[in-house]
Amino acid sequence: MIRILLFLVVVFALGLGFAWLADRPGEMVVTFSGYQYQVSLMVAAVAVVAVVAAVMIAWWLLKALWNSPYTISRYFRVRRRDRGYQALSTGMIAAGAGDGALARKKTKEAAKLIRSDQEPLIQLLEAQASLLEGDHEGAREKFETMLDDPEMRLLGLRGLYLEAERLGDRNAARHYAGRAAAMAPQLAWAAESTLEDLTGRGDWDGALKLVEAQKSTRQIERDAANRRRAVLLTAKAQALIDSDPNAAKTAALEANRLRPDFAPAAGIAAKLLFRQNDVRKGAKILETAWKAEPHPEIAALYTHARPGDAVLDRLTRAKKLQEMKKNHADSSLAVARAALDAQDFSTARKEAEAAIRMDRREGAYLLLADIEEAETGDQGKVRQLLSKAVRAPRDPAWVADGVVSERWAPVSPITGKLDAFEWRAPMERLGQLIDSDEDAPDAAVPTIAAPTKPEKENVIELNPAGSAERPTAVAASETDEDDVAPVTATASAAVPPDGDAAEPAEEMARLPDDPGVDPDDEEQKSPRKFRLF
Repeated sequence: MIRILLFLVVVFALGLGFAWLADRPGEMVVTFSGYQYQVSLMVAAVAVVAVVAAVMIAWWLLKALWNSPYTISRYFRVRRRDRGYQALSTGMIAAGAGDGALARKKTKEAAKLIRSDQEPLIQLLEAQASLLEGDHEGAREKFETMLDDPEMRLLGLRGLYLEAERLGDRNAARHYAGRAAAMAPQLAWAAESTLEDLTGRGDWDGALKLVEAQKSTRQIERDAANRRRAVLLTAKAQALIDSDPNAAKTAALEANRLRPDFAPAAGIAAKLLFRQNDVRKGAKILETAWKAEPHPEIAALYTHARPGDAVLDRLTRAKKLQEMKKNHADSSLAVARAALDAQDFSTARKEAEAAIRMDRREGAYLLLADIEEAETGDQGKVRQLLSKAVRAPRDPAWVADGVVSERWAPVSPITGKLDAFEWRAPMERLGQLIDSDEDAPDAAVPTIAAPTKPEKENVIELNPAGSAERPTAVAASETDEDDVAPVTATASAAVPPDGDAAEPAEEMARLPDDPGVDPDDEEQKSPRKFRLF
């Protein structure tokens, strides 16, 4: 469009020039070799323009004729190159679609039309075709050849890295990833693999430098970088807690500054501060982490901040934590443990039962069993609570890749992934339990008053050994009122081993069985087993 406008401008300028000459008549006289030529000014101008045009056309023709061999060869070369790129494009599409035969065919065609040193993509297509054909050895040779070309070196390292991962050679894979990360830190695959290698070897300083490089190249977001730095600094503090406490404290405090809600960082920072008798600062760190998310380790460190404190002082500190995070199971459990140590059984029982109502878990029942044993020593109730603990969901723990750990670790022991552990309940106990209604708070059991002098007691008749039928209670009474007799220790001892155990009842009365319901039909309708208590 611009060229058309320029052409029109030039034509318009020439027209104006000739019009200007036509309005001003004149003559031009040329004397050459004794002859005198006289023409008008308009004719002279037209002749000059025509001569210039003829010279330009002649020069163009001569130039075209002189360059015709090169022009013809370039035409065929461009045509050949276009065909080669068309074959290369088709081959790349075929390789992406998984058509190994077409990819190999187009690779050969592209290699004939385009030299590989002119187009590096031919080498990539050859390697991809070899991988599709199952020739992994040939593909590795192609990737190794790419290492000699600076333009293709990163691609060759990527291919060798993937091949090493396929073969399960993690050392070789991390070697190639390390070389790539040294050349280009912005490569995510190289940086992640190198980070796993550094953390696996415990090189926390090298891992921190790599995370800083990722952050500077904007490979990861600022929040993600701070999270990784907090994890690495916490791991560094754990490694130096015995050898270099000052460096460990510096790393732990930096990790806590980056993530105040990270329980492992807060715990190790507070522990190091407590060792240096800086209880106030350590307690403040634990309080901040507790307000963000309660954690049993934080509660244990907070209540035992001063080793010489009395048990009542620890109970007071536990209640202070509970005030910071009310209506939370961990808060109630912390108070219950401290109250048990202080032998305040009423408070311990109340808080443990409150924790069960808020979050039914295994640890709460175990704590309640400890309270029961310490206060009353009733082994029957202790066993009942232990059975509930077995069926209850497990307590939250540090879980990563199916591994449950009591302590936090910076990397997964299975995959080596950084920051893989999460504080949550293991998955195997999250299903709905069968006897879930048994764990409801104990309600008052209705009692039925028995006559003063029953004419005949209710007797539990047991089937002979080997019978598959359930024992049935036969009640006989000469009065119209319902008489109920307690289950005696003798009848309880006569229950067969495969039946449900029943403890002797001293005061509690039994409701009479309904004689109109067949036990077999009842068992089919209800998935729960019949219990004697």
